[in-house]
Amino acid sequence: MTETRFTRDHEWVRLDGDVATVGITDHAQSALGDVVFVELPEPGRHVDEAEACAVVESVKAASDVYAPLAGTVTEANAGLAADPGKVNSEAEAGAWFFRMTLDDRAAFDALLTDADYKAFIETL
Repeated sequence: MTETRFTRDHEWVRLDGDVATVGITDHAQSALGDVVFVELPEPGRHVDEAEACAVVESVKAASDVYAPLAGTVTEANAGLAADPGKVNSEAEAGAWFFRMTLDDRAAFDALLTDADYKAFIETL
């Protein structure tokens, strides 16, 4: 069963079995504007929760992407290097940033649900 959760830093995490796929939310890409460059973490890298591990650059600004959970990066979305604009058109689908295995599966459950995230962005 696939489940998606969100962070207050506007990352999403989709858990499918033992694999967590991470990207930025539609809200985040909209705030950034046209994305022109993406730097992704290397597979094999261990990241801590809230550690800056990727960068998104747009015509407006550069922004860090934070690891929503602690774990080891297993794959980076190489397609984003060739087509970073995909972040704008497919933020919560095909434009995922990286996949990882989690150190603690229970930490996933502590992230925001879809309803919680929607309520959170309404306060911004």
